[in-house]
Amino acid sequence: MFYHVKELQYHAKPERPDPVFARMLQEVLGGQWGEISVAMQYLFQGWNVRGNEKYRDLLLDTGTEELAHIEMLATMIARLLEGAPVPTLEAAAKDPVINAILGGMNPQHIIVSGLGAMPADSNGNRWTADYIIASGNLLADFRMNLTAESQGRLQVARLYEMTDDRGVKDMLAWLLARDTMHQNQWYAAIKELEEKENIVVPSTFPRQLEHREVSHVLFNTSAGNQSAQGRWAHGPSMDCEGVFKYVEKPVPLAPKPKLHPAPPNIHNTPPEDC
Repeated sequence: MFYHVKELQYHAKPERPDPVFARMLQEVLGGQWGEISVAMQYLFQGWNVRGNEKYRDLLLDTGTEELAHIEMLATMIARLLEGAPVPTLEAAAKDPVINAILGGMNPQHIIVSGLGAMPADSNGNRWTADYIIASGNLLADFRMNLTAESQGRLQVARLYEMTDDRGVKDMLAWLLARDTMHQNQWYAAIKELEEKENIVVPSTFPRQLEHREVSHVLFNTSAGNQSAQGRWAHGPSMDCEGVFKYVEKPVPLAPKPKLHPAPPNIHNTPPEDC
């Protein structure tokens, strides 16, 4: 069960209005790697855990915190829009500053949300559940969580460099620190599961059913052979199940495919030899 407290987890108050930056902040709220995505991802992963209560609790702790980050960002966006000029086309034609604001802000912040945040990215694309992963395999999911936190922290860091507003920077610095913790925690959980299960997902699939002769082979399928210089091309494999091998000129193992013509009622283009 969830309940809401009125206090924010951390401060979300800018020094001055900035509708253009409000639009930019929408990306880390409702974009692919934004706070809505990680909140829903962690919560659904946690709700779907069968057993493994410490992982369930970790997921629900973090997913719930991400809801707090959504509220912080929504508050900051609303405050960046509060008091900002809502220009008319006539005023914009006379004032280059107003014209720049009108051109750089998201018009939906006026027309749709009434100077409030939206579940959307910086271009107004609505958030979608297609962004989230909750597979039921915790090692696979935690790796995706580490990726999400890495991409999210990268975007917040870029936004930090794009403003001189001390209030905005202060909130972003908090979010950067929390992303640091979340990357660390998912990496710790990944390492713990890898020690139990090895590194290949899913660990429960019988390896003998694979074509083991290619389980640790790197094929050179592009111009150049610089990839042969990497750790992934030589020496013991990372799963300790084999030895990496590099194949400079892989040989096709199957003949050229030839499909039979479609029936006449499909109305495909007839083959050239007909």
